[in-house]
Amino acid sequence: MKSLIIILSLTIGLSACNRDEDRADAYGNFEAVETIVSAEATGTLQSFAVEEGQTLKAGQSVGQIDAKQLELRKAQLAASRQAVASKTPNVDAQLSYYAQQIAVQEQQLKTLQRERTRAENLIAAGAAPTKQLDDINSQIDVIDRQIALIRQQRAAQASALGTQRRGTQAEEAPLQAQIQHVEDQIQKSAVVNPINGTVTIKFAEEGEVASFGKPLYKIADLSNITLRAYVSGDRLVNVKTGQQVKVLVDAPNDTYKEYPGTVTWISSKAEFTPKVIQTKDERVNLVYAMKVQVKNDGSLKIGMPGEVRFK
Repeated sequence: MKSLIIILSLTIGLSACNRDEDRADAYGNFEAVETIVSAEATGTLQSFAVEEGQTLKAGQSVGQIDAKQLELRKAQLAASRQAVASKTPNVDAQLSYYAQQIAVQEQQLKTLQRERTRAENLIAAGAAPTKQLDDINSQIDVIDRQIALIRQQRAAQASALGTQRRGTQAEEAPLQAQIQHVEDQIQKSAVVNPINGTVTIKFAEEGEVASFGKPLYKIADLSNITLRAYVSGDRLVNVKTGQQVKVLVDAPNDTYKEYPGTVTWISSKAEFTPKVIQTKDERVNLVYAMKVQVKNDGSLKIGMPGEVRFK
């Protein structure tokens, strides 16, 4: 009697239960969202550290496609851009000449204005002829006209230099855009894993020539796996979205291994029973698809059959 109790206790502890197909409410197969990682550049796979069954992290670098030609193209574009940039005029340096000339003329103007004030005082005191003041005023007029002329020349030169600068910038912009495009291609030459998951299929090997869009490997997050099961209409009333259910998979010695699962989706439309699914009631021709999410302990695989029992 004690032996029987021990055996029963061990059986329950291993989360296995006797087969009882009459209690199964839905049948299906496990599936997962698989992501195909493809090459984003063309060239030889210089390195490719991916193996089937390997666990990868999001953002992990797993390979490198030869980018030698892209690097050469980038260097060529950078040289062309530098040549165009060298033709861009230094507006401030070239206009500084006119600023210096204006400063000199304004200094002379201040000197003449002081002399005019002095001459006006002398004339008022009768100590200087009126002609002296007239000469000073004439010189002031000349300098005013010179300053105005220099400012006009400066404005014309600034306009010309601005036009020249915009022209070189217009030539430089497409080259800069091409450099950025090549840099993006170089960056995409590195094969970077997009999601956390396990490699399910490997399509390429190191040393092969990859082309843009060629599949390299397939990866899926198997930490949580989904059982896509089918339930007959007469049992559909016993389940709803968010409900906790029991998921059973085949185990040794004619037993089941049990997992807790959560119903995440139930189809609103009936469909004919898939050929791979065999329900106990062969008279039911229409079933409803449902998805049950199960936390995977590493034993559950894509395509493995499973059964659902509603609690």
